[in-house]
Amino acid sequence: MSGNPAACPDQLCHNGACRTADLTPLLEADVRWLWEPIAARADQRGNAVMDSGTITITTPHSPAQRAAVVGLLAPRAWPAGVSRRIDLHQLTLALRRRGPGLTPGAVAAHAAGRPLAQNAADKAQLAARLASLQHLRARLSRALPPTAPVRPDEAGWDSLRRRGTLARIMQHPHPERLLNACFAVLQRLPASDRADRRVLAHAATGNPHTLDPGSDLACLVIAEATAAGRTDAGAPAREAWARLGIDLDAFTGGLLTLGVHPEGWHIPPRQPIVLTPWVLRHALWPGPRNSDNPYVFISENPSVAAAALDCPPGSVRLLCTIGTPSAVEIDAIARLAASGWRIAVRADFDCAGLALVRAVLRTVPEAQVWGMTAADYVTALHPTPFEPGALDIDRLGDTPWDPTLVAAIRAHGRPAYEEAFIDQLLTDLRHGHPATNPPATSPTTVVQA
Repeated sequence: MSGNPAACPDQLCHNGACRTADLTPLLEADVRWLWEPIAARADQRGNAVMDSGTITITTPHSPAQRAAVVGLLAPRAWPAGVSRRIDLHQLTLALRRRGPGLTPGAVAAHAAGRPLAQNAADKAQLAARLASLQHLRARLSRALPPTAPVRPDEAGWDSLRRRGTLARIMQHPHPERLLNACFAVLQRLPASDRADRRVLAHAATGNPHTLDPGSDLACLVIAEATAAGRTDAGAPAREAWARLGIDLDAFTGGLLTLGVHPEGWHIPPRQPIVLTPWVLRHALWPGPRNSDNPYVFISENPSVAAAALDCPPGSVRLLCTIGTPSAVEIDAIARLAASGWRIAVRADFDCAGLALVRAVLRTVPEAQVWGMTAADYVTALHPTPFEPGALDIDRLGDTPWDPTLVAAIRAHGRPAYEEAFIDQLLTDLRHGHPATNPPATSPTTVVQA
């Protein structure tokens, strides 16, 4: 409006309706009661002018306020506290005596000190922008090759809306460019074999970091894949990309290992190493030499592996996921089981830990859950935690190896951790098999730890 010579100097009223108008008597304190309900109704209707239709007002108790609008609303003052229906067209004609372009909405905007119906205008603009993006998305989807692993459809648009992805798109400085970049990535997803995330990002956008974790483009691509049913909502980023045939990289992540190495490797005793995703994908595992103790232990936290460094050389066979394992890591564990090893798995008593155990059990159903019963959980709870940690009860999932475990976690409402059982876990690692009975660690021992 500032470039329009007829615009409102204060950018308040529509189409500069206040130009050449005498607003001073209309904005006196005793008249403002009239403009307040008009401004509120203008916002509701999305009508900044308010020069037609009707509005119902209640007359004030102040005689001065009622007298101040004589001539605008009626030839004489109305009684106090009564409802009156105002004809906005007639009020507009009365206002035109003080300015040829005045409307009830224009005066109400100046009285309120803000443009009216702005929310409605913003909503209309947003709706138009979203419709434009939806049409662009549909056109880009039709242009994808028939072999594209992810083909967004109209139902996916509603999914993006429900999950808040559209709101994130609209906050981007260039939503159309973001959407085009997303489809450039989708077009290059491998139909078979695998690709590296940075190579894919560079091929699609010219920047190898545009698909880095947390970026708008990475989130949009995963959201489209989720809407298309190619990955699960809430899946860790590494797992979501893996399902699309994309490796975050071949060298970070993987499994920390003590005493468990691929066929042909010669590692000094008690030497911890990290088996990278590339190694895990190609590893051939040797079978157990001692059929009496064919266990490999799976743990979540590196603190368990660090404590196990003090065990006698050659006595420990431990893989540590250092958090949520990827599909590559789970597949490596499955191939380890197929080579003859028995798997004992455990993790923290929280959402990620339970998900880890379920992931291993889905792939290795015969795996043994190691010290993760309801009794173990209650024992591991610290009696006076300084900061008990957050626990999203709705994301716990089930615990099919002990259905009472998830009920116990829900009842207490806070996580418990592997570190509470360090001594017992080390005993199991040294013996080479899980304890038959639940860990004997008491809450008192936990406090001392």
